[in-house]
Amino acid sequence: MNDEEGQLKLLLDAEAGRINSPEFIADDPVQFPRRFSDVRDIEIAALLSATLAWGNRRMICRDCDRMLALMDNQPYRYMVDEGYEDLPDMNIHRTFFAADLRHYLRGLRRIYARHGTLQDFARSIGADRSELPSWHLVAAMNEELALANDGKSNSRCLPGNTDTTALKRVNMALRWLVRNDGIVDLGVWDVIKPSQLYIPLDVHVANVSRQLGLLTRRSNDRKAVLELTERLRQMRPDDPVWYDYALFGIGVTARKPVADNDLANS
Repeated sequence: MNDEEGQLKLLLDAEAGRINSPEFIADDPVQFPRRFSDVRDIEIAALLSATLAWGNRRMICRDCDRMLALMDNQPYRYMVDEGYEDLPDMNIHRTFFAADLRHYLRGLRRIYARHGTLQDFARSIGADRSELPSWHLVAAMNEELALANDGKSNSRCLPGNTDTTALKRVNMALRWLVRNDGIVDLGVWDVIKPSQLYIPLDVHVANVSRQLGLLTRRSNDRKAVLELTERLRQMRPDDPVWYDYALFGIGVTARKPVADNDLANS
């Protein structure tokens, strides 16, 4: 590592340490899976909250809170009891509607009925042995969601274009479930290691990464995620997505607080 790379690592380490703190939780959708102790509630809340994580952060958190209230703040029980079938047509968040939530929960119910937890499902499909665990997991989940919905797919739940999508929202949910430093992320999974995670790439993170010389690809797609994560692994092989906090925090000033930083749908 040359002097320039060493200085960049010092900057990223300092910024990640500043942002990765308990104070971060209250204004971030990670707060929602943290409400629960049962791993099944945590998994479902993580997936659904990450699905809504695009747009203004205050709106995201407001709509995640309302969504969980619709589920009586018992996401696993609500799913098992098929409470979603009685959900009236309504907007949940931006272009995500009650019909999309029903589609998602039908698929998750099929997965949980056969595997007990989403982690057990991930283990059963060999996500831990995949070079790209999150994309492997989403491809398998999409099959289950389609089987539970008369063969229909729904990209508002999970992206279908797994060869190209950055998979930002699922990579973020997996960061919550897998990283285990005891600060912000929950670390309730062991099927995937932190070293196997990929950066949740949104517009802000991508732009900052290009400004810092960490990313050369112009499109915010899967290839960009792979390129950026590989650079971050060179600095922190066992936990590259820890730097997600740094890339998120850089450029967020006191006049534009964390709560107002926009997340892109990518």
